[in-house]
Amino acid sequence: MSYKIIGKYIKDLKFNIPNPKTFFLLSKDISNYKINIDIKSNQIKQNIIEVVTRLSLTPTKNDFEKINTEIIYSTIVELENENTKEEIEQIILINVPTEIYAELRKIFVFLFEKSGFKDVKISETVDFKKLYKLRKIQ
Repeated sequence: MSYKIIGKYIKDLKFNIPNPKTFFLLSKDISNYKINIDIKSNQIKQNIIEVVTRLSLTPTKNDFEKINTEIIYSTIVELENENTKEEIEQIILINVPTEIYAELRKIFVFLFEKSGFKDVKISETVDFKKLYKLRKIQ
């Protein structure tokens, strides 16, 4: 199971706080929002895959003001030899996200800090292997 990352970039970025009321509610109750991570992939060429990792923030309750914050991060991966379907799945859903998460988190936190939010708590690590296993069970 070998691969190498040959490129990565921000594919799309949304950071919309619609009004001052939402800004103040968000800064007061940032803990009422949760981080969502979604991972998809696209085959580009024979041994080239794009792994798309989406990080977004959503309210945990329906009565909260909605903000639109999302980063879609693209990682271009070259598979270096023959891999089974399971190995490719693990590269896409465990290995690549684990490698790029710190950088993705840093960008997300930077956006919040530069928008006046100092206490944004986004987990420094994510156990992608555990998430993968939970997904397999479902």
